[in-house]
Amino acid sequence: MSKNTSIWVLIIILILIVGGVYIGNNSKDSFDVMEGNDAMMIEDEDSMMNDEDSMMQEDGDKMMDDGEAMMKSGSYETYSPEKLALADIGDVVLFFRASWCPTCRTLDADIKSHLGDIPENVAILDVNYDTSTALKQKYGVTYQHTLVQVDSAGNQIAKWSGSPTLASLLTNIK
Repeated sequence: MSKNTSIWVLIIILILIVGGVYIGNNSKDSFDVMEGNDAMMIEDEDSMMNDEDSMMQEDGDKMMDDGEAMMKSGSYETYSPEKLALADIGDVVLFFRASWCPTCRTLDADIKSHLGDIPENVAILDVNYDTSTALKQKYGVTYQHTLVQVDSAGNQIAKWSGSPTLASLLTNIK
């Protein structure tokens, strides 16, 4: 190999090494920034979910007066067995929702943005799809984003899937 060719090969190798080190350092910095942002987003999401759960729980606590269910204006709250008693004075719909389900998140967001549109005699109960095995078995729920209308004894009145909006959910109530 000529001396001139050897110099060019060394220059190219040095450029590749320096470029690799530069890219490696910048990628690590970008990853650290992204990792920090992701951690913040996850932390914020967890915080918001905890706030939502406590708000829904507070709403549920306000509905119970001396052990007797009192229907307030339409509600969207976390499921608990005693809330089935709301069906004595209105309609109760169980929303089997998974936090990882895109269509569930869409309906959840639509319900929350239209809380005032829930009729006074309707209670939508948010059921955690991932942890409510017994309820899923009872109602034959095999996939998330399933809605089940029940009576106060927990008997199924109607079952459907895929309502993308609060309005379409309400049209399925019997």
